Amino acid sequence: MTDETPAEAVEAGELYYRGTIARVYYGSETGIIRSNESGREYRFKVPLVEIRGPIPRVGGLREGMQVGFDVGWTSSGLVVTVVRVDE
Repeated sequence: MTDETPAEAVEAGELYYRGTIARVYYGSETGIIRSNESGREYRFKVPLVEIRGPIPRVGGLREGMQVGFDVGWTSSGLVVTVVRVDE
């Protein structure tokens, strides 16, 4: 588990960590989100990540975007499982 606490609700009833898209690799549909609170970087990869909001796929993500995200454990360690794009 991480030492962060979800800061604010992005959708009613759902809490997310807050972060910034640090890198997006469009060819491999992967990327990195940097936590606003801790500065820790988390990786995401399609199809392991669910993208919610007005941008439903990796092609719409841009470096520097503010997002909400959630993480989960896999055999590869801690990874992003949900990215919530703010409008």
